[in-house]
Amino acid sequence: MTGSTRPDRVVLITGASSGIGAALAREFARCGFALVLVARRVDRLTTLRDELVRTGGRALAVKADVTSEQELVEAFEQAHRAFGRVDIVIANAGFGVRGAFSSLTLDDYRRQFETNVFGALRTIALGLDALTRTKGIAVLMGSVAGHVALPRLSPYAMSKFALRAFAESLRAELAPSGVAVVLISPGLVESEFRRVDNRSVFHPDYIDPYPAWLQLSADRAARQMVRAILKRRREAVITLHGKIVVWLARHAPGFFSLLLRRMRRS
Repeated sequence: MTGSTRPDRVVLITGASSGIGAALAREFARCGFALVLVARRVDRLTTLRDELVRTGGRALAVKADVTSEQELVEAFEQAHRAFGRVDIVIANAGFGVRGAFSSLTLDDYRRQFETNVFGALRTIALGLDALTRTKGIAVLMGSVAGHVALPRLSPYAMSKFALRAFAESLRAELAPSGVAVVLISPGLVESEFRRVDNRSVFHPDYIDPYPAWLQLSADRAARQMVRAILKRRREAVITLHGKIVVWLARHAPGFFSLLLRRMRRS
């Protein structure tokens, strides 16, 4: 963090150490926001913070796990001490549990929900007073998987369906207070998401099964996301193929189910 002047606008991002979270931080910094970067990997956070500061940005790095309420409380306290306000809270931290239902345990599902659902709820709940004061924006990082449940992804899809329901309910509740709720639903975006295993352990040598040409770059995705957030849109589905999948699932469910069955047999 540089200087003592408090910025006009501040955004707090969980899961900010890599992928979409880091790309969002860079894009918001480019738009003039001060950043509160929250994640578990402090080395990654400090590297990103230093990068933003070198390019003239204002950033604070805070080590915190969204499964720990106390660590999130401290993150918001540090944000207020540094900047005096929070205008946007982005509940981005998450990972994906994968595997056939027969191979998974109830603990796998609990672990998935503890981070993806309850971690997001903690983040928004602890930021709600600040957002109410600034008439700010609560952002939930959903997924195309929150619209379409693919085979072998039931824990992840369930968690993202839950976030979509939470966003719809919360949006109506907070509207009178002037707080907007934005749901971001990415498709295949370049990130480290698929290199994290079912226990949230990162494997740097894992080979992504999806070709690079099929994935939207994190920087391009972040630009689309930030535009949607600043316009206070209800939801933004990111990537063309994500939009197609959601449209098919909504308007041609029989045809989409047939496609899924054929994909599984191929």
